[in-house]
Parts: sequence; structure tokens; C-alpha cells
Amino acid sequence: MRVIVGLRNPGREYVGTRHNVGAEVAEVLATRWDLRLKRGPLRVRADLARHQLHDRAVIVAVPRTFMNTCGPAVVSVLRYYKTGPEDLLVVHDDIDLPFARLRLQFARGTGGHNGVRSIVQSVGNNGFHRLKIGVGRPPGRMDPAAFVLRPFAKSEREEVDFLVRDAADVVERWIQDPDDAVQMAARRRPGAS
Repeated sequence: MRVIVGLRNPGREYVGTRHNVGAEVAEVLATRWDLRLKRGPLRVRADLARHQLHDRAVIVAVPRTFMNTCGPAVVSVLRYYKTGPEDLLVVHDDIDLPFARLRLQFARGTGGHNGVRSIVQSVGNNGFHRLKIGVGRPPGRMDPAAFVLRPFAKSEREEVDFLVRDAADVVERWIQDPDDAVQMAARRRPGAS
């Protein structure tokens, strides 16, 4: 079984923000696979959908908690489906990756991302996969925390829509072949869709 978690902050005011781009990827996958993300069981604090892709069961999850405290929600999904972190892919924003670039990694540091830090603390290790989505750097001396809570500029949105679809393609490849998915993500260039 594979578990894909798209990170976000819940609430209407965060829709379309840089921080929620991971959840956008989860929503694209759900739409592509004709699924509906629904509230999980009481002990699972996430919206969930289950899918069969070729010969593999896939869970798509979006935590119902805020980004910085998403770790317990992610662990609740893993426990409910009796799977380990090695079969987990966390999709999230990254300000240190150039805008509209993708990077897929396994067992790396948190990179200062508080959502990833919460998952590492809750899981007890960093032995999971991460698909990082470059959302750009904050301008000037802007606080990075404020920057990721802002929506993408109108001039960026079309590229972000392509980016999210490309990220969903990488996730589909990861389900079957994680090593090939790493290469696929690395080949993604802005405007290349």
C-alpha cells in the first residue's frame, strides 16, 4: 500500500496559498481517479480516499489539522491502514527550491519546514518520501511564514496549475517506481508542461 499525504492549512482563507500546494496535488489525484476526499474515521484526522492503481492500493490523505501540527494526523493514517513510513509520500511546498521546480527525496532533513518537522517528530524518524514543490522565495525581508500564507500571484497561477499536474504525474510514477519518479521530478522545468 502507498500513502500520499498533501499538506495544507484547513480553512477557506488558505485556499490557493503557497502553503497549500501539496493539498492541491492530492485534489488533482482525487479528480483524476474519480475519487472524493471524505472525512476519515474518528481516530483519523484527515480527509481520505482509497484507490487501486494497477496492482497497488493507494490512500490519498489531506490532514484536517494545521500544517505545523500535522504529524499526529499523518501517523493516524499510517496506523489506520497498518503501513509504515517507507510507503509514505508527503507532498509539500518548499521556499528553498526555485519556483515551479520539483524534487523527490527519501529520508532527508526537514529543510526548516514545520509540517515536515511535525511528521518526523510524530513518526519518530525521517524514513519517508517527500515531493517538494518550489514556491519561490519571499521578497526582500518578508517573513517566510507570512510569504507561504499568501496566494500565488496571478502571473504565477497558470504555471502553478501546470506544476500541480506535473507533481501529480510524479506521484503516479512514484507509486509504481520511486527511483524513476526521482528522475522524473528532476526533469521538470518551469513552462515545460
